[in-house]
Amino acid sequence: MIRSFLIGLVAGQRGITPLAVVATATRRKELPAALPLQSLMENPVVAAGAAAFAAAEMAGDKMKTAPDRIVPIGLAVRSVTAAYAGAAVAPRDRRVLGAAVAVGTALASSYLGWRLRCAAMRRFGQTATGFVEDAIVFGSGLAITSPKLVGIKG
Repeated sequence: MIRSFLIGLVAGQRGITPLAVVATATRRKELPAALPLQSLMENPVVAAGAAAFAAAEMAGDKMKTAPDRIVPIGLAVRSVTAAYAGAAVAPRDRRVLGAAVAVGTALASSYLGWRLRCAAMRRFGQTATGFVEDAIVFGSGLAITSPKLVGIKG
């Protein structure tokens, strides 16, 4: 369940990134296409679309008009993507638990991440903190869904 917990942390910071990294791992055959609609992620257009949406979310985060991650629609998106990604990285017989763990983690970490980002923005600004957060979130998401990319076995 650790991978479901970790992907929940990712979802708490960026709502679309979990889908993008699951699509990447599915396309590379590092995650089995076992969930409903996951086989669509093997399609290069769908995988690229997920990555494009994640990149758009990251770009939008740097805008002054970007809503806080804790607005209701943001939490709803994070819940859905966390559930899907949490189930995708969980052991086959524990997918429902994996989804629940990821959703709970995403919701809690959304608030914690928001508070930390607000504090960091006062000192370093919105753009700089956003880029650092993006790098951590995207890199972590790739490592969680595709551990072989970073040399982790299993």
